[in-house]
Amino acid sequence: MSVNGTIHLHALRVMRTELGLPENFRDSIIIKYDEVFRMVDLEVVEFIDRNGLNDTDESFGVAKIESWRKKEYTENWLSEFEVKYAFPIHFPTGFVKEPGFKEKLKNWQRLPYVKPYKREFMYHLNRQTTEPMEPSKSCDELASRSAVVRKKCTFGGVERYEKRAVAIIHEVLSLTVEKLVPVERLAHFKKDLGIEVNIRELLLKHPGIFYISTKGITEIVFLREAYSKGCLIESNPIYDLRRKMLELLLLGNRHTRELGMEREVKDEREVKDEREDMTDDENGWESREGDFVIPILESFADDNNDSSD
Repeated sequence: MSVNGTIHLHALRVMRTELGLPENFRDSIIIKYDEVFRMVDLEVVEFIDRNGLNDTDESFGVAKIESWRKKEYTENWLSEFEVKYAFPIHFPTGFVKEPGFKEKLKNWQRLPYVKPYKREFMYHLNRQTTEPMEPSKSCDELASRSAVVRKKCTFGGVERYEKRAVAIIHEVLSLTVEKLVPVERLAHFKKDLGIEVNIRELLLKHPGIFYISTKGITEIVFLREAYSKGCLIESNPIYDLRRKMLELLLLGNRHTRELGMEREVKDEREVKDEREDMTDDENGWESREGDFVIPILESFADDNNDSSD
């Protein structure tokens, strides 16, 4: 999806958890599989495809959204014209649709755009923007050429360019483990993926595709179609493992609390028993003391009576 087939490791590093990459992914994946990846420099990696994955694997280089489009076309009998460039839309409860909104949405769904893995045009654009100008060119010619580059950069219009950006972000979210990512981390991919728009504004502009959670101090964007009633629809091995680990941690915390409560109850019982034993001891000592004194007094009284007789 990148403009020139390369990506900065820093972008991958900040999104390592969301992408399910190990901490040492540079050595354990990128350097290890040198038939697929090549380090351009210390912080840039390039996809080289020496094994011809593009030719042997039909699913390689195909966006996740295409499987949904195929299903809509084959199972729901929708025309190719309607679904070829469409996205699944799920508006939140209470979403207010202004007059003319449905027509605008329909036109936007039909609007063609350059799909994320189509690199031919991006390569051509990259050559045009990086190719040096001839010194003999006039200012008007330079301005004209710059205008042409900007026009091509928008792929025929601002809406098409924004729609391509939507498709790229949609694919990035589809590649994550839980179909979510902090909004600020997407900004690290802007340069490599050729996204020249404000990402947050773009996400807010399409609430039927993306959902931004503002709970806490970090804004997190979710892929709406991947969730139902707050739960991930399709799980994956990494997600399942993380859920099990979380359940174990929660179970351990609960058992720790229960054990602590049991210890408190046990301590209270021991203290109560000690108090009862102490009371019994005190009562027993008083009775023994009384049993000891009374006979002495009785014997003393008997002696007095005998002497008086």
